[in-house]
Amino acid sequence: MDAEDGFAEFYRSTRHRVVTVLYALGGDLGEAQDAAQEAYVRAWQRWSKISTYDDPEAWVRTVGHRRLVNRWRKIRNGISAYRRHGVGAAAGPPSENTVALVAALRQLPSEQREAVVLHHLVDLSVAEIADQTGAPTGTVKARLARGRKALAVLLDTSFPEEVNHA
Repeated sequence: MDAEDGFAEFYRSTRHRVVTVLYALGGDLGEAQDAAQEAYVRAWQRWSKISTYDDPEAWVRTVGHRRLVNRWRKIRNGISAYRRHGVGAAAGPPSENTVALVAALRQLPSEQREAVVLHHLVDLSVAEIADQTGAPTGTVKARLARGRKALAVLLDTSFPEEVNHA
């Protein structure tokens, strides 16, 4: 049996117990599932070593429990900060333009939306977007052009000519 099969069998035979224990410790099923998932990911990354332990399941439970404890600690610290500093200034509702833009962006294909957002909201260059997304620069330029054109139609506006040639 290779390492992948060994880990898969370990996961299948222990996941229910681990999630049950973490759920009992933390009282929140979603948090328990998240903690277990993270613990199993870490176990998979170190499986060649962990598989030699007398009780690899105990290692996974411990890592999962530590994640729960860290989450509790973050919540507790957040509450303490809230008590010290109070509530921040309330943000107003989004403007009509913001709502319209978000609605239009949702209608774009994900690759075009990503290119437009990274370029215009994050202010990344075409080369930086290409590097981050793994797409060729020509593809990024095409996605930007198509995304802008689609947004112009969706928002019933037109972009200045120099923007269309970016």
